[in-house]
Amino acid sequence: MRRVFGFLFKLGLGFVALSLVLTVLLKFVPVSITATMLMDKNGFTRDWEALSGIDRDLVRAVIASEDGKFCTHDGFDREAIQNAIKRNAQGGRIRGGSTISQQTAKNVFLWQGGGYIRKGFEAWFTFLIEKIWGKRRIMEVYLNVAETGIGTYGAEAGAQRYFGHSASRLSPSEAGRMAAALPLPKERSVKNPSGWQRRHAN
Repeated sequence: MRRVFGFLFKLGLGFVALSLVLTVLLKFVPVSITATMLMDKNGFTRDWEALSGIDRDLVRAVIASEDGKFCTHDGFDREAIQNAIKRNAQGGRIRGGSTISQQTAKNVFLWQGGGYIRKGFEAWFTFLIEKIWGKRRIMEVYLNVAETGIGTYGAEAGAQRYFGHSASRLSPSEAGRMAAALPLPKERSVKNPSGWQRRHAN
């Protein structure tokens, strides 16, 4: 039994050390590929762009649409999580309470899907990137790895695909349309937005 506990202890230490090294490394190195991209049956298109090369309207639109408390929370919006739990328990539309930080941690380090194990890893990596990366880097990575359409990842690839120009030249309307599609990029079209998306984008 002691050997088992010793093995598990060493395994845990190894995971912590590896995750710390990886998180520090990715603070400085572009995240060029993720597990989600590799598993995308449609293939993937992405083009890394520094945050300074992405229009500020998109940053503001994403925060307004996805995570209004992004600039002030510690990676977790506890009120949103509690509301999501209540809504789901009442049989309403299933929704999560994930912040941009949590989504970034999931997209970069983990796999898609649910389960308590993955959620536990997500919480750990969310804590790490909040402490090591900071908000600016989290937003930069999020806007480069988030799926913006079928087989399209990141703001730059999305802007080129849908509007024919770089993410640095997005208009407020274009930025709003991209942000409105982010939660469900395979169902919501950036190019041909629904009435709800148009209202939400404005």
